[in-house]
Amino acid sequence: MIRGIVVDTAHFRGNYPQAVSVEGACVPGAPSPEELLADDVKWTTLVPRTPVGGHAANGFAVSVEQCFTHLRVKQHPDGGIARLRVYGEVLPDPKWLAALGTFDVVALENGGQVEDASNLFYSPATNTIQPGRSRKMDDGWETRRRRDRGNDWIRYRLVDRAQIRAIEIDTAYLKGNSAGWASVSVKDGEDGEWREVLPRTRMQPDTNHRFVLPEPAVGTHARIDIYPDGGISRLRLFGSLTEDGAARLAARHQELGG
Repeated sequence: MIRGIVVDTAHFRGNYPQAVSVEGACVPGAPSPEELLADDVKWTTLVPRTPVGGHAANGFAVSVEQCFTHLRVKQHPDGGIARLRVYGEVLPDPKWLAALGTFDVVALENGGQVEDASNLFYSPATNTIQPGRSRKMDDGWETRRRRDRGNDWIRYRLVDRAQIRAIEIDTAYLKGNSAGWASVSVKDGEDGEWREVLPRTRMQPDTNHRFVLPEPAVGTHARIDIYPDGGISRLRLFGSLTEDGAARLAARHQELGG
């Protein structure tokens, strides 16, 4: 689901395009470039042909309520583009998730989102739900040192209503600045109450911590609290969608042309 596009012409001062346009298509599988040019592939205009400036981040809002798997950028008549940034939300394939059975219900690639965080001084909280393990210290979430009695936290929205059965908290590459302790809570619905499913637990630096819950925790949102500060590199919440969560996701996927 695409909400905005930035066509950045940084450092292109005399050789940037006069205008750009962007189209999107939704094609399942892994089509080749040639297959994407077939007559039966429907391309939808996301950004009509629009003049752009040189050495500038040219931003465009997108209001098309449809999901896309591929984009096509055109520059008119020629020139150069430094970066293309596409902002939006992941809409996962419900058939794929159902086939997996157990998966990470908070992962960015599966449709999870960060709603809020107590501290973004060094790095974005979305790093904690990126694919794969952290590759370096700033690939995770690190907070600045607190000088009060509070603690740092991140709040997430899950793919949809899910049953969580296991948790991973990874502090990879965080050695002198990892969280000392962490706890995880879940709530069911916007107006639900937070329930602690992993009590405050000691964390080790540069370590992947794994926990099997004594019983599945059902919810739509999750929150990790770290004490008092520091950081984590990844949070994984393994489980599966509830029956109503799976039905809601499938309906939305069909509505948006997935």
